[in-house]
Amino acid sequence: MIDGPYFVLVVIGVVGTGLVAGVFCAFSTFVMRGLAALPPAQGVAAMKAINVTALAPAFMLVFLGSAVLCAVIAVVTFVLWPDEGLVELLLGSGLYLFGSFGVTMVANVPRNDALLKLDAGTPEAADYWPTYVREWTAWNHVRMVASAAATVAYVLALT
Repeated sequence: MIDGPYFVLVVIGVVGTGLVAGVFCAFSTFVMRGLAALPPAQGVAAMKAINVTALAPAFMLVFLGSAVLCAVIAVVTFVLWPDEGLVELLLGSGLYLFGSFGVTMVANVPRNDALLKLDAGTPEAADYWPTYVREWTAWNHVRMVASAAATVAYVLALT
């Protein structure tokens, strides 16, 4: 069984990946639907404000901190090579690092950057908005599932 500081790392990993999964779940299940229901200019303006606010220390600590923690858990797992929980720990780390953090960097952030360059009330923004909502939300579903699966994998490693 996992114990000591390693146990604490994994428990914090459960909490961090679970919190991120919850944020992504909220966006996938109602936030993006609510924004999509607004007129494009209002939806674009609201999402731009959300994207700027998301960079605040509170969310970045959880999101980036979880990525660092998952990387640490993976490295420690490779070094210790435990008899129990090995697969679950590596799977949880990989799911979060690639399916949540990685997808954010290669799929969601570029879309956020493109949206940020548009003025909310312009025809270009109105044209881009439905595509943005559809694509961003699809990738967010991936992030949500990956983060939740990472949480489950870490919990399984502890049992």
